[in-house]
Amino acid sequence: MSDMQKKHILVVDDDTRLRSLLQRFLLKSDFLVSSAKNANEARARLAQYEFDLIILDIMMPEESGLEFLQKLRQESDVPVILLTAMGETADRIAGLEIGADDYLPKPFEPQELILRIKNILRRAPAQKLAAPETLSLGLCVYNLTTKELLTKQGQVVHITPVEQALLSVLAQKFGQVFSRERLAELLGAGQSPRSIDVQITRLRKKIEKDSKNPRFLQTVRGKGYMLLPEFFHFEMFC
Repeated sequence: MSDMQKKHILVVDDDTRLRSLLQRFLLKSDFLVSSAKNANEARARLAQYEFDLIILDIMMPEESGLEFLQKLRQESDVPVILLTAMGETADRIAGLEIGADDYLPKPFEPQELILRIKNILRRAPAQKLAAPETLSLGLCVYNLTTKELLTKQGQVVHITPVEQALLSVLAQKFGQVFSRERLAELLGAGQSPRSIDVQITRLRKKIEKDSKNPRFLQTVRGKGYMLLPEFFHFEMFC
């Protein structure tokens, strides 16, 4: 199987020995593998690559696997298998309620993990829909390839580098909600949740017919922002 066809798995565990063992075993089982020792490293990997599945340890310092999973589910539905040494049923139930797809108590047989991974991947869609090259957003069209915002007549609409970065993040995963904190983290360069609000307001004035009542760049109360292109509105309501 070529690397383009292999499934890419992210292993998140603070146990260096277990992380290394899992990485070697998964590689031998014909998967592509990346690893992270904590939640912050995992977010950095997710910003770099698209993953088909995450193996996530519950008991991690600073930010637990459950806390990480809860934040992850605000913006991604990537399958997650939880690893836990805890015997309490309540912890496993909590993980499943947050959005885990499966769990495996430690210690476990590596082959059982492989079987669980394959079962989850088998249930996942066989092929992702091809991403569109452009998104229609009210007064404008955004080209995901050139990163240009254009009028419907093809004229370039000026956007700042920060506005471009923000629009690109939202456009790559339209329909998903991003918290203000997550957007600030992804954009970097001294951004803050407050500055994200300012950038959103500016972008709305450029793409919305009525920036006070946005249809495309929407606020999800208590959660953050999401981008809904015109065809996505059609699919939601038809």
